[in-house]
Amino acid sequence: MSVIITGTGSYIPSSVTSNDEFKDHRFFNEDGEQLSENNEVIIRKFKAITGISERRYIKPQKVTSDIATFAANRAIADAGIDPETLDYIVIAHNYGDVPNGHHQSDTVPSLASRVKHQLKIKNPRCVAYDILFGCPGWVEATIHCNAFIKGGMAKKCLVIGAEALSRVVDQHDRDSMIYSDGAGAVILELKPEDESSSGTQGILHHLSATYALDEAHFIYFGPSYNQEENSARNYIKMYGRKIYEFAITRVPEAMKQCMEDAGQDIKDLKKVFIHQANEKMDEAILNRFYKLYDMPTPEGIMPLTINTLGNSSVATVPTLYDLVRRGELEGHEVSPGDLVMFASVGAGMNVNAFLYRV
Repeated sequence: MSVIITGTGSYIPSSVTSNDEFKDHRFFNEDGEQLSENNEVIIRKFKAITGISERRYIKPQKVTSDIATFAANRAIADAGIDPETLDYIVIAHNYGDVPNGHHQSDTVPSLASRVKHQLKIKNPRCVAYDILFGCPGWVEATIHCNAFIKGGMAKKCLVIGAEALSRVVDQHDRDSMIYSDGAGAVILELKPEDESSSGTQGILHHLSATYALDEAHFIYFGPSYNQEENSARNYIKMYGRKIYEFAITRVPEAMKQCMEDAGQDIKDLKKVFIHQANEKMDEAILNRFYKLYDMPTPEGIMPLTINTLGNSSVATVPTLYDLVRRGELEGHEVSPGDLVMFASVGAGMNVNAFLYRV
C-alpha cells in the first residue's frame, strides 16, 4: 500500500506589500536604539540577504482558519473526493486566529474544528486537530497522517499549513519584512500499489528531530523593540544568526539521513521543496546537502517562492508544491515517478524531512 498525495490547493492573498512600503518605518534594535542606517540601506541589505522583494497579507476581515478553509476546498476539489469521507483534518499553525487589531490569539475551538465546521462536514468520525511544530508543522502533520494511514487508522486525510504572520509582527523590527500570510493543503489517500505506476510511489521515508537543549528559544515571543510603545502585546522575535547557523548544519544532515535510511540514490532526486525562510539560507542548506555527497548542486532542483511570497511559515512548503504541481511556477514541474524531498526547519528548534515518489 502507498500513501499518495491525490489533491493539492493553496491560498495566496491578493494584497501585495512591496519593500518600498517599509521606507517610512522606524526600525529599532533589541536594545531599543533606533537603527542608524537610513531605511533605503536597511531595505537594500534585507533584499540582498533574504531575496524578498514583496510579501502577501490577508484582508482585515479574514483570519487564519478562513484561508485554511480556502486552501482545503481547493485540495478537496482537486482530489475529487467527498469531504464526508475524510478521516482526519490536521492543521499546522503557530499563532491561531488573531483578528485584525486584536492582541490575543484565539485557539478555542481548534482551527481544525473551525475548518471542519466551515467545510460543513457532518461525519463525527472525521477527527480534527491542530499541530504546533514551528515552521516545520505542515511537514510534521503530513508525517502524522502518513502513520495513521499506514497503521490502518485512516484512509483519507486533509493536511493544511496556514498562517497569518502579519498579525503578530512588530513593525519596528526589520525582521518584520520577512513574514507573510498564506495557506496550503493536500489530500493524502491510501492507494493499493497495483493502482500506482510504481510500487515505490508515495511517501517513502521520513525523519524528524527536536533540538531544545540550547536551541529552544531561538524563536520566541517578545515585546516591541520600540520602547516608547506602551503595550503589553508581544510579537514574533528571533535570533537570526543562530537560526542560520543551526539550519545550514542540521537540515542538510537530516536530509542526507533521510535519503540514506530510505535507500535512495541522491542522483535520482528531482526536486527539493524546502521551507521558504530566507533565500541565502535555503541556498546554503541545499549546497551543504550536496557537499555531503561531494557533488555540485544541480541547477533548478530547488523551486523558490520566497522572493515574491515571503515567509508564511507552515504554509510555504504545501503552497510551493501546489504551484509546481499545477505548473504555475515557471521553470519547475513534477512528473509521475519523480523522486522529491520535502524539508523544513523552525521554532523548537525542529527539523524534518520526507521523501516522496510522485
